[in-house]
Order: sequence, then structure tokens, then C-alpha cells
Amino acid sequence: MAIVDLVMPKLGESIMEATILKWNKQIGDNIAVDETVLEIATDKVDTEVPAPFAGKLVEICFQVNDVAPIGSVLAKIEVAGASNNATNTIIETPAAAPSSIGEETEFIPYAPAAPVNTAPQETGNSEIRFYSPLVLNIAQSEGVSLSDLEKIPGTGSGGRVSKKDILNWVVAKKSGTVTAVIAPVAASTPTQASSVATSTTASTSAASNPAGVVLSGASEIIEMDRMRKLIAKHMVDSVQTSPHVTSFSEADVTNLVQWRNNNKAAFEKREGTKLTFTPLIVECLVAAMKKFPLINSSLDGDRIIIKKDFNIGMATALPNGNLIVPVIKGADQLNLVGLSKSINSLADAARNNKLKPDDTQNGTFTFTNVGTFGSLMGTPIINQPQVAIIAVGTIKKRVAVIETPSGDSMAIRHMMYLSLSYDHRIIDGSVGASFLTEVANQLEAWDPNRTA
Repeated sequence: MAIVDLVMPKLGESIMEATILKWNKQIGDNIAVDETVLEIATDKVDTEVPAPFAGKLVEICFQVNDVAPIGSVLAKIEVAGASNNATNTIIETPAAAPSSIGEETEFIPYAPAAPVNTAPQETGNSEIRFYSPLVLNIAQSEGVSLSDLEKIPGTGSGGRVSKKDILNWVVAKKSGTVTAVIAPVAASTPTQASSVATSTTASTSAASNPAGVVLSGASEIIEMDRMRKLIAKHMVDSVQTSPHVTSFSEADVTNLVQWRNNNKAAFEKREGTKLTFTPLIVECLVAAMKKFPLINSSLDGDRIIIKKDFNIGMATALPNGNLIVPVIKGADQLNLVGLSKSINSLADAARNNKLKPDDTQNGTFTFTNVGTFGSLMGTPIINQPQVAIIAVGTIKKRVAVIETPSGDSMAIRHMMYLSLSYDHRIIDGSVGASFLTEVANQLEAWDPNRTA
């Protein structure tokens, strides 16, 4: 018998942790190969963790709702017929195993530049504190200096600062009550302790109600679910990161609409999948993106990274009202049939909670169809770290002026508004507006005689 580790797997680029949603197995249960042991959730998608080997579950290292870093040990499984020397060949283990349950696996030490007068911490080392990459990334994005980081009391193992600790500190700082979070209590007089307790209560109240909302009359309070909280944070972070500019255009999509109406029945019968407007629009998007490569980029400090892959994210509404963005990988390599099957498969998986972590990773540009719900146009928020996102509105029949060989005339046409939000740090109005115009031109130039 040998005890082997079930490790939190890598879940995609930029994902450093996941939340435990449910344990499907309990201590003492037998586990078959590829049987689901637990369910986890990231800021992108919910997924399952299968067992890479058969055995018996002997230890659970994280409880439901705990946040586990990538590479941490989730559970220990007793495997029959395996030696201890074979453990690492069964499953990849983290480079540095945590010393206790819930501890983050990688730490970057630094010595503070100057001593800070803070409450004592049970770190076991008064000279050096350790911070996980996640905490350091949050500190950088929120403008928390290293000296301020030293002041934050840690509730993690050994007094380390956790994600929750630093986020609570940031909220308290923004509400003006940060002193209550970092004030030393050990040497306080009774009066001081009372003052600190009052300030802490005010801080908690401000954190839970930062806008100072006053409830009156008949009201209902609904707690945000986990995904809604993550979406809210992602949207706020995006607006704080990128100066958004939005340009608008409209396209006469009459040829495209009529072509789809004429071909959708035969297409579905032949290919076994529906022909929606989305693959048609994505095909036009990719053609325009190739002419404006800056649209398909990201910003890394002072460096602009032009992406050679055309991975189109498509914003998808879930039945509960939340939003997720599965990614069509290599959209430039797919014909209309391939695009249709990929798009329909991802949309179905999203609505049935069957997306895999990789399905939402590595997008280079995002498309959202606000017209699905009847909107004429929208001003979408950029999906970081991308630099642009396009929205298309509902298609409406309108009387329009068209040019004919015999002169201008009035006709009923299918018209659609387009809007492009872009990062003004690297995309100016000329590029943004020109790209949007090119998308409209591609849609209007749809060949009504092409084969499906």
C-alpha cells in the first residue's frame, strides 16, 4: 500500500486557485480510475476533478468553500500495489508541498525596508514574511505598497496574509477605516479597545454596504452568488485598467439575412447543427481582424503583444442570468461548418454547465450579441487582457436609401447596429473606427450566391 497525493490540477492561464464546491467522495470511500472525487470552481468555470488512479480516500485536505491554490494537495488516496517511490510517476506533485492544510504553495520572501510598528504576528520569524504570488498580484493591482503589506495581520497558516486578508484591508482603506484593521490591540487601554471595536464595527458595516444604501419601504435583499461576484470584480477591474472608448456603426445585412433564411434548413439537415447568425458574423470579424492586427493584441506594461491566433470569445448568457465567455479556438482555421459546430457545442455546454476550464481560456477578442435580447446597441466592457470587444444589436427592418444603377431609391432593408469598445491606451479612434467600418463592410459584402 502507498499513500499518493491528489493535487489541484492546472486549470489554465492566469488561474492560480479554485474554490471547493463539493466532495463526491468521503474518507473511507473506494475510488475508481477517472471517477469524480470533487467539484471545484474558478473565476471562469466550474469543473470536476477525477481520480487518476484507483484506491481508497484516506484524507481530505480542504473543506467545502475553501480556496485551494493550484498545485496544492487536495486529498490523499491509498493505492494498492504501488510503492512510495512510484508516487511521483502516478500524479504530478507540487514543487513545494504546503506545510499545512490551506497553505499556499509558492512563497516569495522579502525583507522590509524599514521596521513597521504593527501588532505582533505568529510567523515564527520576525525578520522575513512570506507572500504568495496571488497576494503580491493583488497588492500590485490595488496599489498596496510593501510597507502597507507588512501592516496587514495574517489569518493564514503561521500568520501569513491570505487573499481574504488583503481584500478586506483594501475595502477598509477605501472606506477610510483602515486604521481599525491594522491597529495593535495588545497594548490598548480599555477606552482604546472600545474605540477600536467601534471602528471595526463601522468598518464591517462599510465593507458590507460601501455605497451607504438606505433601505426603505418594501425591499428584498438578495446575496450575490459566487459567479456574480466574480463578474462584478472582473468588470470593475477592466474599467479601472483600460480607458474605454466606444465607436458605433451600422450595417445593411439584407444579403446575409436572406442567404441564411434560404440555407438554414438544408444546412441543419446536412450537418446536424443549426445555422445561426453567430458563425456568419465571426467569419466577417476574422476577415476584418486580419487587416487590423492591433485589434487582436494585449498590453504587457509598455509592450504591445500582437496575437497570431484568432481565438474569439463569445459572451453567453446563462439561464440564471449570469454570463460566461467560451472561446472559439483557431476561428481563422474553421470554415462555416466548423464555426457553426464549435459555436453551438460551446453554447450548449455553457448553458448545461458542461464547459471545461480550457474552454474559457486564451481568448484574443470578444464578441457579444446584445441583439439576442432585443437591444439595438450596447457599450460592452473589455474582457481583460484583451484590448477590444464588439457588440451587435438586433436586426431590424427599416426603410433605407440604396444606390442603384438608375439612381437612389427607397427600400426595406435589414439593418444592424455595431459597437466597438477599445482600450484607448493603444488603440486610437482612427484604428478603432476603421476596424468597425471594415466589419460592417464585410457583413454588407456577404455573397448571396455562395454555397452553405
